[in-house]
Amino acid sequence: MASSRLFGGLTAKSSFLFGGARSYSALPNSSIPAAKKKYVPTSGTYPLGFKASGTIVGVKPGNTTKPDLAFIASDEPCAAAAVFTKNKFQAAPVTFSRDLLKSKENNNIRGVLVNSGCANAVTGKGGLEDAAAMAKAADKCVGGDGSTIVMSTGVIGQRLPLGNIITNVPKAHESLGSNHDHWMAAARAICTTDTFPKLISKKFRLPSSPSIEYKIAGMTKGAGMIHPNMATLLGIIATDAPIAPDVLPSLLKGAVDKSFNSITIDGDTSTNDTVALLANGAAGGAPISSTSSQDFITFQKVLTDFSTELAQLIVRDGEGATKFVTIRVVESVSEEAARKIASTIARSPLVKTALYGKDANWGRILCATGYALISEPGMPANDVPEVVPEKTNVSFIPTDGSKELKLLSNGEPEMVDEERAAEILELEDLEILVRLGTGDKQATYWTCDYSHEYITINGDYRT
Repeated sequence: MASSRLFGGLTAKSSFLFGGARSYSALPNSSIPAAKKKYVPTSGTYPLGFKASGTIVGVKPGNTTKPDLAFIASDEPCAAAAVFTKNKFQAAPVTFSRDLLKSKENNNIRGVLVNSGCANAVTGKGGLEDAAAMAKAADKCVGGDGSTIVMSTGVIGQRLPLGNIITNVPKAHESLGSNHDHWMAAARAICTTDTFPKLISKKFRLPSSPSIEYKIAGMTKGAGMIHPNMATLLGIIATDAPIAPDVLPSLLKGAVDKSFNSITIDGDTSTNDTVALLANGAAGGAPISSTSSQDFITFQKVLTDFSTELAQLIVRDGEGATKFVTIRVVESVSEEAARKIASTIARSPLVKTALYGKDANWGRILCATGYALISEPGMPANDVPEVVPEKTNVSFIPTDGSKELKLLSNGEPEMVDEERAAEILELEDLEILVRLGTGDKQATYWTCDYSHEYITINGDYRT
């Protein structure tokens, strides 16, 4: 039975191992897999004063068809903020952009220049010089000194083909435009193992200026090496709302904690993670300048919801993923404990492989819940138990609106209807609910399953 099941999975889902096409990874001709096309917008509404482009520069020598240099620029100087990876080996563009924002006091930024194909990480002093040269080339095009944030993504430990990039920055600038195709080209240019470009745009209003229709647009990339902290990916968000430079970092951090810091694909935190937010105020209205104002509160929700939607697209494009999984831990003694448990379940290889195999193996979920808080500093005091086996409940919550399937009730196993469990696990979306019964706090994480293809993608990533 085991052999039959294994090779059945390989035939249905992983025929690439025997020379066939990959089902869940980027296709050789850069076309988008049929199952992912529904996540790619065919139109959008973009913030005033911002333009975008995607240009082929050949960061990887064999690339002659895919845009690999993205340029997002504002007609006017912006307030800007960014959050960065906490990996100790931080890529040159991370160091450069962090120092730039600090020196500019989160103000007077004109654009973001991003290359894919090479991470410019662990490249020493030369890598920092390359990042600065990229920014300087963009500065010459948009005007101003020290006005461009840079990002890079791709293989670690290799120097950028700087000549290819620098000579093509003017071309990228000339190609800037404000319509949907321009933004989509930029979103494609930042992709690596992504199977589809991740681009969203929205409209919103603020209490102080109800007659003004503001816009926000964002793109992100990521499919593997995804786990907090910070946001294991690249992301650029732009809005034409007026926001003061000193409150922008707080807005972005609040949004990231609830979105990009609540996803995981494989538990690996990258060297290059950066999410930047630019606000040029081109739509007019009163600036958001106080963290206690109604405009701040309203925009915080807009930005958090927007960032969550972007972050979820990354999970939906997890390398080799076949399922989008919401893990919700409720009735916890603290939010910190709930987040740690949700994160542990989300990155457990045994949980993720069971989900891929459509196996309702709730014991793996329970196991991860039980070890999540072992020797964790900063957790609640021992006299307040975080996990009590006799109070713990585990359920599958179907995404089709049908009744939840209880797997464990107050520490006692349920008689699981395996046929019903299989039906739930056939769905693309799934929610795992863990009720701890020890408090009133909660946390949510989003993750995906592990398939045979995850190994294949990462086994030959460089080659």
